[in-house]
Amino acid sequence: MKFLNILLAPLFVVLLHYFELRMVILLYLCMSIIFLIYRFFKRKTYKDILLPSMYIIAFSIAYHFSSLQTVKYIPVILSTIFLFLFVDSHFNKKYMILNFTKKFYRKKLKEEEIKFLENGDDYWIVVMLINTIIHLYIVNFSSNEIWAFYSSIGWYILFFISLIIQIIYGKTYAVKMYTR
Repeated sequence: MKFLNILLAPLFVVLLHYFELRMVILLYLCMSIIFLIYRFFKRKTYKDILLPSMYIIAFSIAYHFSSLQTVKYIPVILSTIFLFLFVDSHFNKKYMILNFTKKFYRKKLKEEEIKFLENGDDYWIVVMLINTIIHLYIVNFSSNEIWAFYSSIGWYILFFISLIIQIIYGKTYAVKMYTR
């Protein structure tokens, strides 16, 4: 799934050099429908079919209007969804970052680490807001090639750098602050 998301933008730009826009959109729409059917039968929750459903809606609109701009907004929509997930987690005290950390970190967390990670959603709200703004800027003011790069791997680079910053900050300063 993640691999397909990475390929979505650059493959789309490459296909535009060989086929007309509506044909490429139709191909992506068909792939999205197949992906939705697959996810429907493999789903554990209804959230598992959210992404392919969003792709179908976006590609249907793009096909109807023959609009590359609509296709370029798919990563913006994804980024906005993640932003709202973190905002929801903040206000409803779901502690997404803490829960992700507990899932992948084998050692028992110290109390001060838990306090730091409980506030991690706030940091990721800012990161997701920055990511959404970058996406919007690129969609509206940059070339298709820059859009393809950022929409495929650029935002993963942003997330990786943001994660490294959060870890370094947490290890060197924040956890010590919570021990006081």
